[in-house]
Amino acid sequence: MPKVSVVIPTYNRAELLKSAINSVLSQTYQDFEIVIVDDASRDNTAEVIKSFNDQRIKYIRHETNKGEAGARNTGVMNSDGEYIAFLDDDDEWLPEKLEKQIRIFENNPVEVGGVYTGFLKVDRTTGLVIKEVIPTKRGNIFSELLKFNWIRIPSVLMVKRECFDKVGLFDTSIPFGLDYDMWIRISKEFQYEYIKEPLVNYYSHSDSRLSTNYKLVISGKEAMLKKYSDVFESNKKDHSYRYLQLGVLYCYSGNAGKGREAFLRAIMAYPFEVRHYFNFCLSLLGASVFKKMKVIKENALRYGDV
Repeated sequence: MPKVSVVIPTYNRAELLKSAINSVLSQTYQDFEIVIVDDASRDNTAEVIKSFNDQRIKYIRHETNKGEAGARNTGVMNSDGEYIAFLDDDDEWLPEKLEKQIRIFENNPVEVGGVYTGFLKVDRTTGLVIKEVIPTKRGNIFSELLKFNWIRIPSVLMVKRECFDKVGLFDTSIPFGLDYDMWIRISKEFQYEYIKEPLVNYYSHSDSRLSTNYKLVISGKEAMLKKYSDVFESNKKDHSYRYLQLGVLYCYSGNAGKGREAFLRAIMAYPFEVRHYFNFCLSLLGASVFKKMKVIKENALRYGDV
């Protein structure tokens, strides 16, 4: 039985998948299996996987697309490792990631259910590092995770199999942000530990489909607001910010009316935040003007200190 199961969900990213698999095979820690779940790809994913000819690779193909949650759940259910590590098909691990995570698990109390690392956000086209993200939250971080997804991306995390035995599989009713939901659920039962260095390359590229699919992201945020309404509402300021984000997404998707409704919810939840009023007023100019002005503002903030 392998010590670690590496779960890689994939969909129509055969060329990127090659690099992800190679980053696992290049690990200094080699007691693993790789469970690749092909979520009904229409490209040459199967051929790419066969080209590796490694007995540790399990290839499972969905005949119909089951989405991110379905693919992750298939991977978990068909894995055998004591620990489960996730890798997105367009990310890469640095060589010592698994070794360092296993070491943390072996030297920490049984209450620790997950170990995550930092990561580098890298521009896929230029290879330049855009940002370095280093972990800051450890121990019982349930209340912290309710404020923000401090773990951020699935590729940095390794969890004990017993986490899924305790809290269940990924929630298929949440179309986007289902990993965040899972980290919250695990935090109710287990503690987290981290490695304070970047051990993952998280790539920014034009094929980042999920984050620019506004309808999908909106559905996910609304599902999370509904699922955690009681605990979210306990912190009015943070709760208002979630509606602010939702309003911006609605305006970006072209629905300024729905955006204004969300901004009003943000104001009602926490009326002392100037940004709520600014965005509400900006939305009165229409969705296209809203988006154009927000992009100008974001670019000014990004490059203003260069």
